[in-house]
Amino acid sequence: MKAKSSQVGNSLRVITYINIHISSLCFSLQNNHRNISCILFFNCDLIYFLINVYFDSSQTALKYLKDTEVNINNVLIMIKDFNIRNSFWDLNFLHHSSHKDTLFDITEFFHLELSKPTEFFPTRYSDNNQDLSLVLDLMFLCPNSSEHDNHHIYSDWKLTSDHTPVTISIYILEEYVQTKKQSLIKNSEKETYFINELINSIKGLNIDFIQSIDALEAIIQLLANNIDRI
Repeated sequence: MKAKSSQVGNSLRVITYINIHISSLCFSLQNNHRNISCILFFNCDLIYFLINVYFDSSQTALKYLKDTEVNINNVLIMIKDFNIRNSFWDLNFLHHSSHKDTLFDITEFFHLELSKPTEFFPTRYSDNNQDLSLVLDLMFLCPNSSEHDNHHIYSDWKLTSDHTPVTISIYILEEYVQTKKQSLIKNSEKETYFINELINSIKGLNIDFIQSIDALEAIIQLLANNIDRI
């Protein structure tokens, strides 16, 4: 996953890129705020979430997360530019911000904790040599995960950007789904027979009382059994 913030006029947006090699996990965007990118994906019958944020100078995203009831579980990571200076994560800054307390309340709700990098570097560099470089890009992970306190800051990768890349590798359990494929010759007698039997099987299904997911799954399983017998 690659994340960045972009600015079009006065409208801030957060962009998240998903590598095509993991597109089979069916990633989907849930976005209710222009500075928050909430990505969900499916794996092993569970839904997981990745949250990429940009906190502007008015902290609109922070206020949104604080005041809005967000009903999501299994958040793996919350990352990027929080735009909050605080002595808790910036050794060159001696002051405390109340925004840090609000942020920690939010991440605690998601069962996440601040991750410490393997080496401490600034994450935002100023073009003005008289200004100090800052630590604004943070990462929150599950505290019991092997990835926690194990992410990296690559100061030499920033190129023309004023922010440095912050990376972590999160292991995703591979899901094995047993499948089999069969083929029929087009316009053959076997194809015609199969299609006719499939139509009759579908017509014979009683779909008048599907009022729950369990009932729907039972109908689907019945159809699958009928197809296996054709």
